[in-house]
Amino acid sequence: MKKFWNFFSAMMVTATMAVTILGCTSDDPKKEQPAPEPPTPVEPVDPPAPTPTPGSYTELYRPQIHFTPAKNWMNDPNGMVYVDGVYHLFYQYNPQGNSWGNMSWGHATSTDLIHWTEQTVALTRDELGDIFSGSAVIDHNNTAGFGAGAMVVFYTSAGDAGQQQSMAYSTDGGKNFTRYTANPVIKNNDDRQRDPKVFWHADSQQWIMSLAKGWSKGIEFFGSTDMKTWTKLSTFVVDLPGRPDLQWECPDLLQFGDKWVLIVSVNPGGPVLGSGTMYFVGQFDGKEFKADALDYPLWLDYGMDNYAGVTWSNTGDRKLLIGWMNNWSYAGDVPCSPWRSAMTLPRELKLINYNGTPLLTNTVVSEIDKIAGSWLSAGASLDVKDAYQLRIKLNLDKNSTITLGNSFDEKFVIDINASSSMLTVHRTSATGKTNFNGTFSVPSMRAPLNVSGTTVTLDIYVDQSSVELFTENGTMSMTNLIFPQSIYNTLTVSGADYEAQVRQLSRIW
Repeated sequence: MKKFWNFFSAMMVTATMAVTILGCTSDDPKKEQPAPEPPTPVEPVDPPAPTPTPGSYTELYRPQIHFTPAKNWMNDPNGMVYVDGVYHLFYQYNPQGNSWGNMSWGHATSTDLIHWTEQTVALTRDELGDIFSGSAVIDHNNTAGFGAGAMVVFYTSAGDAGQQQSMAYSTDGGKNFTRYTANPVIKNNDDRQRDPKVFWHADSQQWIMSLAKGWSKGIEFFGSTDMKTWTKLSTFVVDLPGRPDLQWECPDLLQFGDKWVLIVSVNPGGPVLGSGTMYFVGQFDGKEFKADALDYPLWLDYGMDNYAGVTWSNTGDRKLLIGWMNNWSYAGDVPCSPWRSAMTLPRELKLINYNGTPLLTNTVVSEIDKIAGSWLSAGASLDVKDAYQLRIKLNLDKNSTITLGNSFDEKFVIDINASSSMLTVHRTSATGKTNFNGTFSVPSMRAPLNVSGTTVTLDIYVDQSSVELFTENGTMSMTNLIFPQSIYNTLTVSGADYEAQVRQLSRIW
């Protein structure tokens, strides 16, 4: 999502999370929601990359194992690509402040997906407008003529002419970018297209671009052999029952063997409230994506705070995704300074068969072991400091409740219903600070465990301001921000028999 707005004026949440939206800033909910007035165009500047000092990144709520910029606003991950042993993470960034605006591409790099180094800002506003979301590829065969192995990025230019698709390239490994002189490569159509995600389709010997239609809903597919001239191939859209008015964004089309998965972020209309990420399973023939007949929407994550996630390109068969750990319902109000927003932990995606139906799983990447201590038995008191991973194996012969707490009597409660194989999380004022926005407190978030057998194993990653919860093999994930006065460091489990282990996760700064 590229435009920040506050479009919820009121809402009512029942204990079972029935949600009613009472008002919007736009008179027409199908019309593109307005963004703040763009700033007067200025000559692009490259702000220097922040240099962390010993003892920094220790502010209240500052994540210790998740990427955050040293300061200022961040949203969608962009342009993720792996090359020469380096993972590049670009992202929506405001170089000038801690709220949405002046949209540019920030840049961070990592050799292990865990430790990140913030680089200089890669792309800033130009005569075509702000730099909204997009993607990056490595042009191994010089199809665009910028040089073999050039890093080519695609992004949405948002300015007076509307939203258009532009291109830039780097021949020095992403340190410097040159904008294509004939931008935009796809001119404004209906002012709703956005978020170009590009990949090479070997079977049809062309580059494929997935392009979201925003409030018009749907994903458009374009093809090109040189990245400069694009031909529209098809449009994919389905009606989602009970969700007539939602914005489609941030597409990603991925192949898993003989199946294809189309990931789409939607806002509003997520699994609980506000932002969410859904996916479709089907076939792609180089022109059209056709979804299998399944009970859509299928959700990648059942929490409030995993949005706009897309995958790294150039990683072979390994599908690696990272998301923006926030929600447009309250993104501008979360109590974080001098930074605002974090990325999720990177996840690996796999497509499995569960009870005869394809299911997209996501688990934290194995590289997390690089910062992990030894597994220890977990008792009522957890000897933890910066962040940790909790692993709990529960019997499913009776209902259970898992409670994480701290010395301020703040607590995060997880309920397991054995008969329905459902998990419910409660994010209320009991978890910590919630009064910064009326939509942040959510009495109930539910998710299917998607497990077979008589036990379930949960992996729970706890940081200073987030809880990411997974079944052990990733058949269910739930990501939520929380703002306690200190990290949860106590554990109680009631109900079924269980085993619990914990391991420290060292800070990445």
